[in-house]
Amino acid sequence: MQPNAGVVSPEPIWAVNFAEIYFDGDIGGSRQVPIAGKTSLGLDGKLSFTLATLLKTWDTGTGAWNFASSFTLPYLWTKATANLGVGNASATTSQNASNLFDITFTPLIAGYHFSATDHMSFSVAIWAPTGRYDANALANTSLNNWTFIPQVAYTKFVPSYNLEFDVVAGVQFYTRNTATDYQNAPLFTLDVMGLKKFSNGLGIGLVMGTTQQLGSDSGPTADRLNGFRGHDFSMGPIVTYDTKLDGKHPLSFSARWVPTVTATNRLKSTATFMATATLVF
Repeated sequence: MQPNAGVVSPEPIWAVNFAEIYFDGDIGGSRQVPIAGKTSLGLDGKLSFTLATLLKTWDTGTGAWNFASSFTLPYLWTKATANLGVGNASATTSQNASNLFDITFTPLIAGYHFSATDHMSFSVAIWAPTGRYDANALANTSLNNWTFIPQVAYTKFVPSYNLEFDVVAGVQFYTRNTATDYQNAPLFTLDVMGLKKFSNGLGIGLVMGTTQQLGSDSGPTADRLNGFRGHDFSMGPIVTYDTKLDGKHPLSFSARWVPTVTATNRLKSTATFMATATLVF
C-alpha cells in the first residue's frame, strides 16, 4: 500500500522508489509450523527488506486510460529460529541468510481515471525465483516458486478536506516448491489507507491490512498439518511528507508502523516498520 495507489500518471514519467521494511514476528510454540521440509514447534522470524523499484509511465495521451511498467530489485536479510524434533528429542536452531531476493516485475499497469478525484489501476505482478534457495535451510533468500499477483487499486481524493483514501486488493498465486513438494494455497490480501494532508507537505493517516488464505496448503508436510491454513489482520499509523527537488521534481517520503492485531498460522509481530522515498522525474 502506497499513497496514490490507484493513480497512473497521465504524463510520461520515470519514478524511482526505495523502501526499507523491517519485521520481527513469531508463531507460538504451541503450533507446528512447516519449514525446511520439516515441522517446527513454533517459529521466530526476523527480516529486513531493501527494495529498489523503477517505474515508467508510457506516453499514451491524456485520455481516461494510461499505462505503466515497473521492475523491483529486492535485497533480503533474514533470520529464522525453529524448534526442530530429532527422534524423541528436540533442539532450537537459528540460521540467517542475506542476498538478493526474488526479483519482481509488472509488465503492464493499466490506470483508468473516472474523474480528477477518482482513479483505478489494474496490474499483474510476477515474482521470479532468482534468489538462492536451500531446501534444508531454515533461512533462505528465495521462495523457490513463481508467484503471480493480479491486483486492483482505487484512489479517492477529497480536495475540500485534503483527504485521500486508497484501497488495494490482490490474490497471490504460487507454483509448487519442487525442492520440498510444498504447494502454497492462494492468498487474498486487502489493504486500506486513509490520509489527511496539510499545506506544509505533511500527511498523517491510518493503514489497515489483512491476509486471508483461500484453501489449504498441500504436499507431505502441509498434509501432516491439516493444510496449515492461516490469516492475519494488521493496523497502524503512517506519516508522509511531500516536497519538490530543485523546485520541479516531486519527492515523497513515508514511514509507518503496522503491528499485527491478530494472526493464525502466520507470523505475529509488534515490530513491523516500513520507510519509503519516491522521486519522480
